[in-house]
Amino acid sequence: MIPFLTLLEREIQRFLKVLMQTIISPLVSSFLYLLVFGVSMGGQLESIKGIPYLGFLIPGLMMMGLMNNAFQNSSSSIVTSKFSGDLEDIRVAPLRNYQIISALSCAALIRGLVVAFVTFVVGTLFYYFQYKSFLGLAHPWVLLFFLIFGGLIFGLLGISVAFMAKTMDQLSAFSSFVLLPLTYLGGVFVSIEHLHPFWQMVSKWNPLIYLINGLRYGFLGVSDVDIHSGMAITLVCFLLFYGAALASLNRGSFQRW
Repeated sequence: MIPFLTLLEREIQRFLKVLMQTIISPLVSSFLYLLVFGVSMGGQLESIKGIPYLGFLIPGLMMMGLMNNAFQNSSSSIVTSKFSGDLEDIRVAPLRNYQIISALSCAALIRGLVVAFVTFVVGTLFYYFQYKSFLGLAHPWVLLFFLIFGGLIFGLLGISVAFMAKTMDQLSAFSSFVLLPLTYLGGVFVSIEHLHPFWQMVSKWNPLIYLINGLRYGFLGVSDVDIHSGMAITLVCFLLFYGAALASLNRGSFQRW
């Protein structure tokens, strides 16, 4: 466990040195999303499944922050190592491939959880001042399941993409043209029940819809998808991305950019 814990500690210390990026920036983003969508527009929108729009929005923003920051943490770590040339040092260190993957993904999960917690605190304050009550916690174990596996999945995805990318443009293109659209179309801001039946069917092919609704179910007890199917799909995605991360570690590009 010593090699794994050493690399994990290194990764945690790395993102703690840039608190402006890991804490302050998500705090400001969450504040603006909640102020504009949750408070300003939320009062003009109908409740969704009997839940005020602000309460509906908070779990979605938490999962969005968790996923984005988990992906950014693992991918930026590998990108930085490619720039500095110390990625080869990690490969020749007494670390097995699964230890490297596990340490990077766990560090990504921790950063994602920190951002999700910050978003929850800000959202809870908004919700309390708006409705004089606190957001509920319907299913804490379901909540914990989707938080952990959501962070790990996107940490593993960041590892896979960063190892295989040969230029910064390729990594940026994936974030802009794949990850960002899937995130915004994953039910963060709206319920898919408000969409046309055709687009509801299309949305159910987006794996992010299950992560976001799983977290929402943990808080509010409501979901647009079957929660058991969501948990099964989440586990399958975790196994697939873990395998993809291991494969990318073995076959990826390690040259300096």
